[in-house]
Amino acid sequence: SCHLSDFDWSSIDTSHLPSSYKTNSWQEEELLQLADHFFKQYTHLCPDRKPLFIHPLNECGVQKFVSTTLRPTLLPYPDLYYWSGCASFVCDYLIMEPLKCPITPPSSLYSPTTILKYQRGNCFDFTVLLCSLLLGAGYDAYCVHGYATLKICSLDQTQEMCPRLRKPAEVPEEEDPSKYRIKYPLEPQSKFELQQKAKEEETESAQEKEREEEVVTEVGKPRRDPLHGLRVHAWVLVLSGKRKVPEPFFINPFTGNHHSTTDESFLGIESIWNHRNYWVNMQDCRNGCKDLNFDLSDCVSWEMMFSESKRPSQLPTESPKKDTDDTVSNPSDALEQSFEMPLSWVARISVSYREYENPFSRGKKVILYHRAKLEKWAAYANGDGLVERLTVYADSDCTEELEVKEWFKHREDLLYMREVNKQTQLITDHFRPGHPLLLKAHSYTSLEPETGHTVEFYHTARVDGLWKRFENATEMTEYFVGREDFLHMRHIEFGKRDKTVEKAGTTADAIPRPIVQIKEYFHRNPEKPADEDIEERIFMVIDDVIQLTYHLELHDTIASKVVFCRVIGREKREDEIFLSRENTVKYQPWSSEKHKNMPHLYDLLWELRAEQKDLKQQVRDSEAEMLNILMVREDEEANIKLSVSMYSAAKREQQHE
Repeated sequence: SCHLSDFDWSSIDTSHLPSSYKTNSWQEEELLQLADHFFKQYTHLCPDRKPLFIHPLNECGVQKFVSTTLRPTLLPYPDLYYWSGCASFVCDYLIMEPLKCPITPPSSLYSPTTILKYQRGNCFDFTVLLCSLLLGAGYDAYCVHGYATLKICSLDQTQEMCPRLRKPAEVPEEEDPSKYRIKYPLEPQSKFELQQKAKEEETESAQEKEREEEVVTEVGKPRRDPLHGLRVHAWVLVLSGKRKVPEPFFINPFTGNHHSTTDESFLGIESIWNHRNYWVNMQDCRNGCKDLNFDLSDCVSWEMMFSESKRPSQLPTESPKKDTDDTVSNPSDALEQSFEMPLSWVARISVSYREYENPFSRGKKVILYHRAKLEKWAAYANGDGLVERLTVYADSDCTEELEVKEWFKHREDLLYMREVNKQTQLITDHFRPGHPLLLKAHSYTSLEPETGHTVEFYHTARVDGLWKRFENATEMTEYFVGREDFLHMRHIEFGKRDKTVEKAGTTADAIPRPIVQIKEYFHRNPEKPADEDIEERIFMVIDDVIQLTYHLELHDTIASKVVFCRVIGREKREDEIFLSRENTVKYQPWSSEKHKNMPHLYDLLWELRAEQKDLKQQVRDSEAEMLNILMVREDEEANIKLSVSMYSAAKREQQHE
């Protein structure tokens, strides 16, 4: 869609623009003469190099030197103090337009203010705006005019992995198989023919493109780009030093992504500039940019247009306005000696809070990746707080959905991410800390009770140390951490509800499910001897059996066990226990003396009987908690509320006024 630009730049109204846009000051005129002088010498010394991009026309048809089109600006939003925030703002806010001719730089370069106003531009426009923001934030940033691959120039990411899906970088990157393919030199061609060819390429019909894509997928090798190495691109170079940048890197302004200077997608550099100077690259780019030296004070590698020694002071009292970070001055002729870069002709760059909050001029932004699609919206654009959705597909044609991830902002229920597995229909909701029910995550296929739910909690805020609970129609498992009684898991088995008991008018969950058995697992308590420290206990409630298994000592192979069979009994009174040798089975190879005597077992049984009653109540409480969670979640989803931060509310008021 970005190629079918429906926008006509020639129709924009420039009448209201400041006079600096429509004329040049004498300093600017002098600057253009110096630049032309430099350009003449350069073409004389390097006749086979392409013309430099130095003073294109602005939106009012006036020649402006590229350094003065940069306007260093720090915008008042915390994210825009960092390169990544600046880069993502620029690539979200602007709509990409391809260059009119893919193998020559544009003939005009508009001001960043005009580009922001119309929210669109080519790679040079993106670069100038991004570089202005980076310089304002204190980075040592430069605009680059160079060459890149078709994918980079056309913003085609359909072969790229979505950054949201990238695994952490410990996996070694696979070698690109085409890396070692022999690159045959192009036979000499006329530049005019190439430009005509390029125009034809661009105007090729969409069907042709689709057919090519099919060919690509069948063979698996993309066809060779006939303009490889000639496609012009502009991007940003950030050098090390300022803002704790450890080593130079590139930013592709179309995607906002960080690239190493050795990245093979960048095929060469003609020149770079910042708001103070202009450098021509004198190094060989036959290997792309990977061997380039970015030390700008090295005058063999970089030819600097203006010597940076400021004009010799006329008055001895005047302190030189030399900046400490300027490169080493190299003496030059008197004309250049008196040079100082004029201030930018561009008006102050401003972005209102509303524009910053709603960067997408088309309401949303869609990016297609390899087997994935990413959609982005502004905060508050969707009533449910949805700001980003990633759909992952099983196939390259993006027809069969595997999973969908959605990210949310400003939700009062603190939901920030939802994953849906399209094969199993399992939904997992993730919450930020602070939910009244201490929810951290919730997996389900439906919000109906007993249909299979896993809930994770922010357990440090819970008294019982419960961090996860799973429940379905027939069982429930609870996982604990950091408990004083060393309990780490409890598993409950339920029987079928007795349908005959069901009275008319009561719902299914009003009748509790019978508890068949409760199993508990404990970690080792170092304070107790192993054969007195229970590892597992099972209450078979229906069969009336209690089984205790004790921890092993290091040298043991068979654990000690105690089993009580049919001792609690339904028909007997609450306060009596019938205990005999027959219904107490002990497997105790290396048992402590305690377990050998009946009175001890009798006391133990009394305790267990009370615990079983207690446990049954705890199970009922857990069931009730699950029901409550589902009720609350259902209500939250039915009435989604978004919170408005004080900051943005105040800002909005300001905008409104």
